[in-house]
Amino acid sequence: MGNLKITNRVKFIRAIVILAIILISILIIFINKSYSNSETKYTEEYVIKGETLWSIAEKQIEENKYFYNKDIRNVVYELKQINNMKTSEINEGMKIKIPTY
Repeated sequence: MGNLKITNRVKFIRAIVILAIILISILIIFINKSYSNSETKYTEEYVIKGETLWSIAEKQIEENKYFYNKDIRNVVYELKQINNMKTSEINEGMKIKIPTY
């Protein structure tokens, strides 16, 4: 490849500045979208007799847009993380936080 020579320095600098502004704008748009989960709200539900974390996760996948189209194992894991649970064992009357939009 041959040597390139800049013939009009003002046009070149203007093009670089415009390109930088476009790139920065695109990055800002994508960064804002990636943090949209920070707007997550939580509801609290009490465990009913006979419920398991798995059955709660199944219900949330069907009814809660936050968990739409997620694998049930990931939903169970996320519920455990949100509620600081070491195991999937739950008891009747236990309060569980569930993320929603």
